[in-house]
Amino acid sequence: MSLNVPPFERLLERHQHEIMAYIVRSLGDHDLAQDVFQETFLRAFRAYNRLPTVANQRAWLYKIASNACHDARRRRVRSPLPLDGSLAARVASDGSDRELAAAVTAFVRCLPRRQGQALILRKFQDMTYEEIAGVMGCSPETARANVYQGLRKVRAHFAEVTNA
Repeated sequence: MSLNVPPFERLLERHQHEIMAYIVRSLGDHDLAQDVFQETFLRAFRAYNRLPTVANQRAWLYKIASNACHDARRRRVRSPLPLDGSLAARVASDGSDRELAAAVTAFVRCLPRRQGQALILRKFQDMTYEEIAGVMGCSPETARANVYQGLRKVRAHFAEVTNA
């Protein structure tokens, strides 16, 4: 990497893959995720000069991405829960890790917004509760509670489906 690369471009290079993965998991639509990814970095570019030098740039980017995902979800028509009992039961009986991961991810996207967001940040993006709190604008305890509630709902749903 050249020393002449502007700081924002270094920030983009450093975090673009994990931010894109987060957006895809949050939205479940790769085409929409690409649009939201571009919107995220456009918003970040516009605000970059106002970012304090001591700020956690990674958490700042996740916050922008989270807001852009929320805006995109509000704009599109809400679809019914994409995970029905038959899919979850088939996944449970097949034991396919890939299908199970897709089913869980689909269900997580249908959780209340803050629970789903916290759960994705913790379990898929490996963020600490302090980092999640920075992204969500809450305390680490609230972040932990949102992760816990989301996990509880995921476990209950899949336990109910597999026992049916």
